Amino acid sequence: MADSGKAFDFKLFRRLLAFTNAYRWIFYFVAFAAIAMSGLAILRPYLLRRTIDESVVPKDGESLIYFISLMVVVLLLEVIFQFAFIFYANWLGQSVIKDIRIKLFKLMTSFKMEYFDKSAVGRLTTRAVNDIETISSIFSQGLFMIISDLLKMVVIAGFMIYQSWRLSLIVFAILPIILYATRVFQRAMKVAFEEVRNQVANLNSFVQERITGMKIVQIFTREETEFKQFKEINEKHKKAWVKTVWYNSIFFPIAEMSSSVAIGLLVWYGGLNATEGGVITLGLIVAFVELAQMLFRPLRQIADKFNTLQMGMVAANRVFGILDTQSHIADKGLTELHQTNGSIEFKNVRFGYNEDEEVIRDISFKVQPGETVAIVGATGAGKSTIINLLNRFYEINSGAIFIDGIEIKDYKLTSLRSHIAIVLQDVFLFADTILNNITLQDTDITEEEVIVAAKEIGVHKFIESLPGAYQYNVKERGAMLSSGQRQLIAFLRAYVSKPSILVLDEATSSVDTYSEEMIQTATDKITKGRTSIVIAHRLATVKKADKILVMDAGKIVEIGTHKELLKKQDGYYRNLYEVQFMAEEMI
Repeated sequence: MADSGKAFDFKLFRRLLAFTNAYRWIFYFVAFAAIAMSGLAILRPYLLRRTIDESVVPKDGESLIYFISLMVVVLLLEVIFQFAFIFYANWLGQSVIKDIRIKLFKLMTSFKMEYFDKSAVGRLTTRAVNDIETISSIFSQGLFMIISDLLKMVVIAGFMIYQSWRLSLIVFAILPIILYATRVFQRAMKVAFEEVRNQVANLNSFVQERITGMKIVQIFTREETEFKQFKEINEKHKKAWVKTVWYNSIFFPIAEMSSSVAIGLLVWYGGLNATEGGVITLGLIVAFVELAQMLFRPLRQIADKFNTLQMGMVAANRVFGILDTQSHIADKGLTELHQTNGSIEFKNVRFGYNEDEEVIRDISFKVQPGETVAIVGATGAGKSTIINLLNRFYEINSGAIFIDGIEIKDYKLTSLRSHIAIVLQDVFLFADTILNNITLQDTDITEEEVIVAAKEIGVHKFIESLPGAYQYNVKERGAMLSSGQRQLIAFLRAYVSKPSILVLDEATSSVDTYSEEMIQTATDKITKGRTSIVIAHRLATVKKADKILVMDAGKIVEIGTHKELLKKQDGYYRNLYEVQFMAEEMI
């Protein structure tokens, strides 16, 4: 990570430049254009001096046309190189951030669920969108512009000394003031922009969370409270930006005043020398006025562009912070899971989302091929955690999990997950068509196959009743569908993937009777003939299960069938049945 106290982090910068290797010829061309522009920059004041001294003062009209023609040619060349420089510098910047964004997104899709549990969505969105876009400005407005300006300054300074060392000394006497002010300005802006990025991320995170959870905000009438919080965060955001404006408002007047003082001294000294018949001519004075402006202007622009470069470096620092994150499930397995019988075994498994707090405590059980196992228990007993561990969304602390007698860590991760389908209680749908939400853009699954599968589990009529049927756009998070309809889509999504192992969290607390009947039909169909683990919330599912695991506080306290468990006097399942399931059975 970069140190915000540094004016510039060269290690981070070299790492960023590595992304230009794929576009090295464009990089070289932009660098060449920057050099060409610095050479052309001194031709205009040089030609201007000669025009005044050799054409205007002696009143030579023919020579005047010649010099004007040369100045037009130089101007055209400057325009051509300026165009090429700006276009290809921006093209390079966009190409680099395209590659970084691809790398970042690919990496984020491989992170453990634990990483997303602890990271705010708004902050990750800021990194992947805003920060990466800011990085492009390093190339389009920062790096090459600064190089070009520095080259111009070196060339101009050398040319000034060659033309008149006396006038050059006047200009150079002012330079330390601007250089010192620039240095102080750069350091202050580095810290200021770090704070700006922090406040932008905070603002993005707050707004995104509140918009996503707007229903909760309005249900509990938290509008005024959230508005006050937003005003506070927005005020901090404004103050961070105002600090950068404050530094700019101090620096640029100092730079402008220094430039004006230098020009005044040039005109004063040069004018006295010229009137007294010295070596300084009128053309040389005019040329030096322009050269001085050309020398000071890059200094002011460098400071401004250094702001841009600093913002880009701060953004790069944040993005590389994610790229350097080691939060991956170790995918060292070599075994390809081509076909599975579906046998599952948990053996002395222990796990906790936090190191000091175990959620699963020494669990052991077996699921035979084709068997349906229901898991019941109170909220927080560890039921959903079993789903997460089977798919290796999290690494277990100790013990082992087997599929077909082989530890799941010995399977290739994608191979393992491709044979397990999950229907979660909280169904997530993308802002896309129903068809794309079912196939998830898998070209191996045709629309015809989806329709056949929908008919088999009894959801085809429901989909056909929607405007556009399978092409119906469900909008963000499936907002256009009811919770029951979203769950039916999730059942179909799991079914068309033809999994060997099925995991269901079949909560229906907010589902109407008609949808619940369809879900029950779909559950019966997709669990038939395949190994299934069901977090059971309905008595019908519990009764049909081949085996029931009863969990409490992270442990399996009872195992058996519905009838076997009911026979246990004062058993946990029997008490649960009497409290929760008996009322359902009576209804």
